[in-house]
Amino acid sequence: MIPGNQESGIAKNIKVIEWLKADLITSVSALFKAMLRGSEERLLDALAGLVITCYILGRRLGINFPRLDLKVEAKLRQGIDDDHEVERWYGDLSSLLNYLVEKKR
Repeated sequence: MIPGNQESGIAKNIKVIEWLKADLITSVSALFKAMLRGSEERLLDALAGLVITCYILGRRLGINFPRLDLKVEAKLRQGIDDDHEVERWYGDLSSLLNYLVEKKR
């Protein structure tokens, strides 16, 4: 049997996860609308919201921030190694990886 306080903590965590999932959809919608309207401030706000929600959702699912950062870097390296089109055409994956690595220093 789960003690009452722990059970309510589990229920609360599930509720927060569901809220974050809905927030992801809302943020994607906000991003699409900002892209249509061409507002840089709205684009920044929507993109920042997406990044924050992803990190918090990961944490609620048991993944700490440094581990998520490492996975992001690994996926960037994989994309570079796989010659992803965005990397080949624009060098965006390398740019982001360099930014993240420099930021840690």
